[in-house]
Amino acid sequence: MTSPKYHIFICTSCRINGQQRGFCHAKEAVKIVERFMEEVEDRDLSGEVMITNTGCFGICDKGPIVVVYPEGVWYGALTPKDVEKIFDHHIEGGKPLEELRI
Repeated sequence: MTSPKYHIFICTSCRINGQQRGFCHAKEAVKIVERFMEEVEDRDLSGEVMITNTGCFGICDKGPIVVVYPEGVWYGALTPKDVEKIFDHHIEGGKPLEELRI
């Protein structure tokens, strides 16, 4: 197993019983996960970027939430349109996108 350069966690409001419901899920979190996966594929970054959907981070009022490691940068109030900007600036550009940071 290779170690990715970035590991991106995206809240999809998944509950222990497997149901997805909650703030982030209602605000297109699943579509955000899909966009992250599409960007990884389109940019040929599958060996460098790992995408993981998560349960609640506990700050729903700031959701949908995305956390990018290894830096531990938290992004909030995301839309599917923000994903391309995060890749341009943070993942490929190396600088967190301050306008979306929480």
